[in-house]
Amino acid sequence: MDGGDQEHNYTSHLTQVTEGEWAGWSYYPGGDPYEDLTGPFYFQDRPEGRVCAFRAERRHMNGGMFLHGGCMMTFADFCLFVIAREALNSSMAVTATFNGEFVGSAGVGDLIECTGEVVKEGRSMVFVRGLIVNATRGGEPMMSFSSVLKKVGKRPT
Repeated sequence: MDGGDQEHNYTSHLTQVTEGEWAGWSYYPGGDPYEDLTGPFYFQDRPEGRVCAFRAERRHMNGGMFLHGGCMMTFADFCLFVIAREALNSSMAVTATFNGEFVGSAGVGDLIECTGEVVKEGRSMVFVRGLIVNATRGGEPMMSFSSVLKKVGKRPT
């Protein structure tokens, strides 16, 4: 199914979690069909900066029972847009380039976190970098990444 027979009306709705493990965190249900299947992925603003996170589940593992690289890249792509929220303002954007280095792993139940920064904001591009860590293992690095987001127009209201 390529979705060609369905309406393309996905609209993200910033939602704050009010109970459970993720109380106080926010997420965007309904904004990206693939992320909706893979996540949910969450984020929270802290005094030291914005943090994105999710809890690794069996469905996120590869055949060796380590976090699947594709899951890590999907999470990193989510993080890019959360990290660049203010720089994107009311613009829609796409991931134009993505570079990543896998340097660690995670297992079922591990808490995965990401922090990052906007390196530079241009008129039509935003340069972002980040680091994904295994918080359960004391912040052991799992993936470093950098990306360019291309602004492609105004977000519909």
